[in-house]
Amino acid sequence: MSQTRQTALTPSAPLVQLMAVACGLAVANIYYAQPLLDLLARSFDITSSTASLIVTVTQIGYAAGLVFIVPLGDQLDRRRLIAWVAAGTGAASVSAMLSPGIAWFVASSFFIGLTATCAQIMVPMAAHLAAETKRGAVVGRVMSGLLIGILLARAFSGIVADLAGWRAVFGIAAVLMFGLAVVLYRALPAEAAPAARRSYRATLVSVAHLLAEEPVLRRRIVYGGCGFAGFTIVWTALPFLLANAPYHYSETVIGLFSLLGAAGALGANAAGRLHDSGLGRRAVAGFMLAAIASFVGMGLFSSHLVVIMLGLFFMDLGVQGVQILNQSTIYSLRPDARSRITTAYMSCFFIAGAIGSALAGVSYQFGGWPGTMAVAGLLEAIALVFWMTERSS
Repeated sequence: MSQTRQTALTPSAPLVQLMAVACGLAVANIYYAQPLLDLLARSFDITSSTASLIVTVTQIGYAAGLVFIVPLGDQLDRRRLIAWVAAGTGAASVSAMLSPGIAWFVASSFFIGLTATCAQIMVPMAAHLAAETKRGAVVGRVMSGLLIGILLARAFSGIVADLAGWRAVFGIAAVLMFGLAVVLYRALPAEAAPAARRSYRATLVSVAHLLAEEPVLRRRIVYGGCGFAGFTIVWTALPFLLANAPYHYSETVIGLFSLLGAAGALGANAAGRLHDSGLGRRAVAGFMLAAIASFVGMGLFSSHLVVIMLGLFFMDLGVQGVQILNQSTIYSLRPDARSRITTAYMSCFFIAGAIGSALAGVSYQFGGWPGTMAVAGLLEAIALVFWMTERSS
């Protein structure tokens, strides 16, 4: 028994890599539509503000999955749960591909978001499998896969949409998710259910108790939520900036801009090692400052392509670095409740993202790109000011 337990606490490098790739493929589903908003607006004959609601509804679906699906990871065999939820994403993607109109597409987007949360079942599973001294590094590697998936999703969808239309994007996504469900079921270690299992209702209620009882969790929610709202504002508004003067870029070119963010996310992988070295608190401020600088630069120099490119890199570096540090910290709070901690943290995180995507449509309509960047920068500045109070909290 002890040998089995020790093996469980030291996941192999290939298993960690598989979980990173799987997280990336799963969470990518909620971002495929973002670089296609202008194309979808023309296809369904809707306004840009209405098109931005696609992102909002997907984020709301993701938040719902975090609340109602992810907590089950503390009660059930995560391997089975992950496989079934991944298959659900495949089914929802088929529905999106076949959408005859905007109402059907929006409904399908909700279920894509709802089931894409299998990524957030895998992250606490990785933290559970890792030894304490390696947890930050393991979480960092898995989260880097997730974050790269978020960003490469835009490049993938832009290229495929240009070559074969937007419906092909969701058809390919469906095939990937059905295949991923099979691979994960075969590769992930099975887990025994806890000896004393809560009812589903008690499991959900305990999430609220965690929020009430853990001040560190609440603080990290503010750090992460403000940054992710700004992150979502940028990526939701960016297609409108790049599709019009002075750029006039195609969906493929717009999607390729996500590669800059992916490079930033790779750099943020060092955040996990900083956490393991005891430098996490100061690193949080450094990553926040990088994000704020990026918002200011992109807002002031929107017609300078180099500034936009550098801004996207440093924005993702900053926001994703804070995210990895946050999750490395909160998973040390309650080892027996990591899935529920994920629910508490990530549901607030993605509600903030949904608010950000809604703000993007309004701020871009009334303030243009500079006004949109001002809103994103203000949100990150609020997080930094709150960080300054951490020592006395």
